Amino acid sequence: MNPITKAIRIQTDRTNEMEHSTPLFLTSSFCFDDAEDMRAAFADESNDNIYSRFSNPGVQEFTDKMVALEGAEAGYATATGMAAVFASFMALLKKGDHLISCSSVFGSTVTVLNKYLPNYGIEVSYVSANDVASWQAAIKPNTKMIYLETPTNPGLDIIDLDFVSKLAKQHNILLNVDNCFATPVNQRPIDFGADLVIHSATKWIDGQGRVLGGVVLGKKELIQQIYLFCRSTGPALSPFNAWVLSKSLETLDVRMERHASNALHIAKALEGHAKISWLKYPFLQSHPQHAIAVKQMKNGGGLISFNLSGGLESGRAFLNNLKMLSLTANLGDTRSIASHPASTTHAKLTEEERLAVNITPGLIRISVGLEHVDDILGDILGALEQC
Repeated sequence: MNPITKAIRIQTDRTNEMEHSTPLFLTSSFCFDDAEDMRAAFADESNDNIYSRFSNPGVQEFTDKMVALEGAEAGYATATGMAAVFASFMALLKKGDHLISCSSVFGSTVTVLNKYLPNYGIEVSYVSANDVASWQAAIKPNTKMIYLETPTNPGLDIIDLDFVSKLAKQHNILLNVDNCFATPVNQRPIDFGADLVIHSATKWIDGQGRVLGGVVLGKKELIQQIYLFCRSTGPALSPFNAWVLSKSLETLDVRMERHASNALHIAKALEGHAKISWLKYPFLQSHPQHAIAVKQMKNGGGLISFNLSGGLESGRAFLNNLKMLSLTANLGDTRSIASHPASTTHAKLTEEERLAVNITPGLIRISVGLEHVDDILGDILGALEQC
């Protein structure tokens, strides 16, 4: 079956009630028929559920669907996207190791890389998303992992997964890709050689701004190490959130088609606007990495970034004059969202650090929703008039 079909049809075994939709398994623990079954479960001789911090039927259903969509061998679901990011680092890196990261990554990820990994003796270097040819020079004898986002947050740079994967394999380095912005129905990094793929399921996978969640997918032996780390440290996905996310996956493909078609229409309409100095959308021919985007993505996704010529004050005026778009710290919702990364998601970076990754004072990120495209565009154009 096609992965999209699997995301709809994979389901926990029916109970005696013969339900059509998977029930919620809101339980902290699970029972055993006898002492031998209980012993075997704790000895990892069976796949029986023990405790919902370890595993849960609903969480496993969601994970299995994500495994199918990404073409992975295995996966582990976490409480949030950042829990997935952190677990992928801590389970697979140790004191003395070196990690290379794309310079354009989510603000909280930067905090983990800059503030916390050095406390464990893990060295971090940054490389430009726009110059992957220079990544070779960043590799050291102790380099164990390359971590990147594509498209990047919030600048929507596109990184050539095929190139980076070949580089990583040449040096026996793990390639860890945050695929949150693209989603697995739009881009499958494992097909290009990635060892691990990470998602904040809070975003497009939920798609309606309801619950938090994350997931790590990839090679079975790597996921086993991440599972053991998470089993002991506790960032388990809530069974309720897993139930919501599993149902959300059944509509992910059709939702992302509408998000992308709306975004492309709006990007074309805004390109060249007098108040905008530059605009990025992966499937516009003007995007610097358009050819790479077309090679590895099914469509351009649901995000647009542009810079207001008037800088910070224009950015504030734009946000304050929106009538319909939401101002909220999220993306990937049915409802369109506008944000100002320099003062929100990347506010903890210094101005120098922000400018180094093209997060300018006038940068606006639009998460294009499922409203009628004319209404979304009309609200954006109306706010631009006031900048």
